[in-house]
Amino acid sequence: MSKKNKANGAEQPNEVKAAASTAANDLDMFDDFDDDPLGATGVSKKSLVIFFLIDTSGSMKGTKMGELNTVMEELIPEIRRVGEADTEVKIAVLTFSTHCKWMYAEPINIEEFEWTRLSASGVTSMGEAFKELNARMSRNSFLNSPSLSFAPVMFLMTDGYPSDDYREGLAELSTNSWYKFGLKAALGIGNEANDEMLAEFTGTKDTVVHAYSGNQLAQMIKIVAVTASQIGSKSMTLSDANEAELKDEDVYASKQKMLGQQIQDLVNNNESDDVSFDTGW
Repeated sequence: MSKKNKANGAEQPNEVKAAASTAANDLDMFDDFDDDPLGATGVSKKSLVIFFLIDTSGSMKGTKMGELNTVMEELIPEIRRVGEADTEVKIAVLTFSTHCKWMYAEPINIEEFEWTRLSASGVTSMGEAFKELNARMSRNSFLNSPSLSFAPVMFLMTDGYPSDDYREGLAELSTNSWYKFGLKAALGIGNEANDEMLAEFTGTKDTVVHAYSGNQLAQMIKIVAVTASQIGSKSMTLSDANEAELKDEDVYASKQKMLGQQIQDLVNNNESDDVSFDTGW
């Protein structure tokens, strides 16, 4: 790969604990929300919703959209193999161009999900998409499973800069408890995508990757989606230096850190020399 994402050095245990402490402080805000991503109700089967936010603006027309459709069709069977026996994985796809639109009216069980091929046109209303995700990422809407719920996985894909005020939409989304504790990753496609802007969505550069060609696009989507799904559906128990069990909020902070480390390790081991999108391929 001519342009690579470099993994950061491993953090020391104190830094991990500091991140967990910040997450714990944020958790105090849950008393003001109806939706508590750490709340457990109902039966033992757990639910994981994977949200794909996909740019379908006019600049994605042609090879980019064609490659994305193909790899998403190939990806679904791979995600079906993800998760523990007691995990129900669901898929929700939100596309955004001049307006945003859900592929299906509700999250679909991975065993029944069928990819609908997308087309590209219009501008890039990413801020509107963030607002729509916030509205639907609630127990009153797309996260209404009666079972225990893992925090959701959110995967954003775009090839350019938003045409609307994405920061306004992101500020609204950032108040969502599920967003705060969900696993977030992003993929920039081609030379025009802004990785720094994408890191505002994920919260860390480690979970932002980039594709400059069709082969890289396929590799990056599979790496990010499968890795995030595996980590998101993993039941984890952590202990501190005194062997005291850490709380759920600490686990979510550790999962996000693990996602970044694994993505960067896999990305740096996947190189491709095929033709760039931006040379007319």
